Amino acid sequence: MKSAPCSRPHVALLFALGPLACTQAPAPASTGGAPAAAPKAETFAWKMVTTWPKNFPGLGTAPERFAVAVNEMSGGRLTVKVYGGGELVPPLEVFDAVAGGTAEMGHGAAYYWKGKVPEAQFFAAVPFGLTAQEMNGWLRYGGGLELWRETYAPHGLIPFPCGNTGVQMGGWFNKEVASLEDIQGLKMRIPGLGGEVFEKAGGVPVLLPGSELFTSLQTGAIDATEWVGPYNDLAFGLHKAAKIVHYPGWHEPGTTLELIVSKAAFDKLPKDLQAIVRYAADYANQSMLDEYTFRNGEAMAALQSEHGVKFVPFPKAVLEQFRELSSEVLAKEAERSPLAKKIYDSFSNFQARSREFQQVSEKAYLEAR
Repeated sequence: MKSAPCSRPHVALLFALGPLACTQAPAPASTGGAPAAAPKAETFAWKMVTTWPKNFPGLGTAPERFAVAVNEMSGGRLTVKVYGGGELVPPLEVFDAVAGGTAEMGHGAAYYWKGKVPEAQFFAAVPFGLTAQEMNGWLRYGGGLELWRETYAPHGLIPFPCGNTGVQMGGWFNKEVASLEDIQGLKMRIPGLGGEVFEKAGGVPVLLPGSELFTSLQTGAIDATEWVGPYNDLAFGLHKAAKIVHYPGWHEPGTTLELIVSKAAFDKLPKDLQAIVRYAADYANQSMLDEYTFRNGEAMAALQSEHGVKFVPFPKAVLEQFRELSSEVLAKEAERSPLAKKIYDSFSNFQARSREFQQVSEKAYLEAR
């Protein structure tokens, strides 16, 4: 006897397996009422504070991309409102704001918190350290991310890589650096471990948020400033305050930007939304590097041809001195705590292995090209 077509949606798969499967599936008991509505999914509205001006190219657009990605992937169940530096909290108070519960997340650079968490500097930029490609490798596969999270755990924060600028420029100078003597007493905006090296070389490091760089350089409050590279520097109009850019960015060869998330807030998210936060950070991390790779070249050409900016290499003696002093600064940082030693050893061991391969891969290819 031929079975009647299966009309029950919840057994459609059984029907596909054959008439017997369908006829043997029990019909659901009738409750006499309309089907129960699916429970409404819980939604979350988060705030993100940043150290950058709102929508600033590269640095400021990365957190915006992250927020858009989170909203799209979650179907609006998790929304993130991004605040530029100074809109909700001062630019350099992002770490405290997230740790204190003012916002659920923040976007910045780990070396800004050196006064509170000295070990954090290794996860942003190390002088003569890892490139962007190497930083991503160390963080994801070399144990770097686990060490980073161990560093932030006492503050109730979870860090994620969320952007990279690639190799930066050495900085804008109102006078060309021709020798080590020109470093003596020079006031330069330069943060993190690079600032400590600069100080040992005889310079005067100054920590300023990006929003204050142009005015400080133009008025002579500082003699030089590092920022990022041609793309960002052109957007800030630094060419109107100085005309000399020294390279390479020995102090920041692959600067990693961070997303910091309140652990208390993160733990309240369902597992799928936690995954969305992770994957959106991955997207923003790579997207920022891609954007800088594309835009720095065209911005450099504009600075040279339209604004008369000179790109000048640091003298060899200056770079050699910076490199020697960097080794001293890093060795001292490693003595700061057992955790600092563990981070330093992991970072250094990976760099030593990577250096050998880079000689026959990236470096060899670029020279051949």
